[in-house]
Amino acid sequence: QVQLVESGGGLVQAGGSLRLSCAASGRTFSTSAMGWFRQASGKEREFVAGILWSGGSSYYADSYYADSVKGRFTISRDNAKNTVYLQMNSLKPEDTAIYYCAARGGPISTTVRLYDYWGQGTQVTVSS
Repeated sequence: QVQLVESGGGLVQAGGSLRLSCAASGRTFSTSAMGWFRQASGKEREFVAGILWSGGSSYYADSYYADSVKGRFTISRDNAKNTVYLQMNSLKPEDTAIYYCAARGGPISTTVRLYDYWGQGTQVTVSS
């Protein structure tokens, strides 16, 4: 089993920044990709960004972003700490959602059902 714990959410004004953290523990060696997803009230969970624990290859990208966050969000990792981060800049009210961290074996995927492990989520609220 893999346990994921998110932190760093909160309330911020539009244009502001937040950094989310996802600490992984347990059988982390069984996972190769980490993803951030979000779910706004009344909407389906959607992919935000993903990253591999190790570098990518000719076949698999090291990181990947949803079009809606490209240029504003940055995903990074600290392998020594088994932690993945999501730096969110230039936040917009439409970024308001519960943000979830997820893990899977295999390459980065944008598909919710392909992730095996999920954190409990952290609320991000962006006021206008």
